[in-house]
Amino acid sequence: MNYVLFDDHNRRNLLPLVFMRPVADIRVGILTIREKWERYLNAKTSSLTDPYLSSLWPLVKEDDNIFINAAVLPNQELVDEIFKLPPDCALVKDDEIIAMRLLEDDIWEETSKSIETEIDFIKINYTYDIFHKNSEAIIEDFNLLTKGRKSASLSDTVRVINPENIFIEEGAKVEHAILNASNGPIYIGKDAEIMEGAVIRGPFALCDHGIVRMNAIIYGGTTVGPYCKVGGEIENSVLFAYSNKPHDGFMGHSVIAEWCNIAAGTITSNLNNTYLPARLWNYVQERFIQTNLQFCGLIMGDHSKTGINTMFNTGTVVGVFCNVFGSGYQKNFIPSFTWSGSGFAANTLVKALDTVKTMFMRREKELDKETEKVIITVYEITANNIRL
Repeated sequence: MNYVLFDDHNRRNLLPLVFMRPVADIRVGILTIREKWERYLNAKTSSLTDPYLSSLWPLVKEDDNIFINAAVLPNQELVDEIFKLPPDCALVKDDEIIAMRLLEDDIWEETSKSIETEIDFIKINYTYDIFHKNSEAIIEDFNLLTKGRKSASLSDTVRVINPENIFIEEGAKVEHAILNASNGPIYIGKDAEIMEGAVIRGPFALCDHGIVRMNAIIYGGTTVGPYCKVGGEIENSVLFAYSNKPHDGFMGHSVIAEWCNIAAGTITSNLNNTYLPARLWNYVQERFIQTNLQFCGLIMGDHSKTGINTMFNTGTVVGVFCNVFGSGYQKNFIPSFTWSGSGFAANTLVKALDTVKTMFMRREKELDKETEKVIITVYEITANNIRL
């Protein structure tokens, strides 16, 4: 069987986080959505996504195909129903397609039959769903990754509460830290490190090669992705991969994509002084929409960065390839490829590409031609971003 993860009609509601990736490669919980499905399916997947991303994530078709909604997080009950799908049939819930089984000849045609599922699952429809549902996703992934396995041992210098809810992969280092797994599990990935004085409450995930720096304070619902470095105070936030928030400063109820840098003293407000629910910029409606969440901080796209002591107001969206700095609170929406100080200025494509190449070199990576083409396309399609 061939499995394809498709971006549904909600894809643009997940901008700016999907400018540089299919929906399947969003990280929520410990794993990306793709990594979750591939573990449950015991198979590799391809993507049906925006055409400009297809060179990096090509669609693979075979004689018999199951298309799965990439915004849906799997669980065993849902996977079992998908395995039972007959040809030319869709699995649906509340008029939304969860999965379709299609033969190659029928791949671009609508299915004629559908089965309504009663299974509950997590679905990521908006950017803020990522942090809002992250605690639940961490617990699901923790159970998936640790089932039938034994944790590596912790150093005697670590103070632990509820050690049965803590799993340490081989090569991880933890010394003189406090880990409290009373409210949810704590997962520490391969070759990750938690430095001295860090205080962490679950649910929490530190992915492979991630680093928590000295005296960090991290509250539940937080995921620190692969190769990320964090410090200061963090609450209920998700960093995808290769992004850094290594210094003092608060960040709460936020999502940070890849290759971002949050400079020293950067602070994110996550609560209105009026205690009213937060509003957030929406790329589809081109306006601020109601989240119905009291707590909502920063949504930041790939390759964006802040200067020291940058301040973000409640419910701020920063696009991709932004350089954000300056005194006072920033605008609640900062368009892609802009420098934001006292106002907006264009971040040129040449300057953006040079920065990417330099950053990649620091991590012993190179900017390949296909990724460069994607960046150029994103630059072109974001040229008409509204500047407020």
